[in-house]
Amino acid sequence: MIQNNIWSTVKKQAREFNSVKGWETIGDKHCYFKSKAEVKCAYRLQTLKEMELISEWEYEPQVFYFEGIKRGCTNYTPDFKVILPNEKHFWIEVKGYMDAKSRTKINRFLKYFKEEDLLVIEKEKFLMINIEIEKYSK
Repeated sequence: MIQNNIWSTVKKQAREFNSVKGWETIGDKHCYFKSKAEVKCAYRLQTLKEMELISEWEYEPQVFYFEGIKRGCTNYTPDFKVILPNEKHFWIEVKGYMDAKSRTKINRFLKYFKEEDLLVIEKEKFLMINIEIEKYSK
């Protein structure tokens, strides 16, 4: 009985992070999201904006190119840019599943763009997004 409850919870969490592409209007932004997790993150960021805990959020506003890389992952586009009231910013990457290509892109981003901060939100961290964002605003 307990195992069935655990399994149904795991399946429910997996459904929440299944990829569903589509247009969504959140606040004053109309974006084409690649997953339900990105949509949920955008709604949370919009709530934080309305609470004036962040100044702004943007969806995939910038591509970072890895100079000197000829093959494989040559660029990376983080999911969100979050701008804080103090004008500092950081990036958010929402991952329902971390594959090798995603890991490579993230590691290269951290190596080539050391001045940028990146918050990677995986399934188990998703519910903690407010706490994670508060860390960056201090």
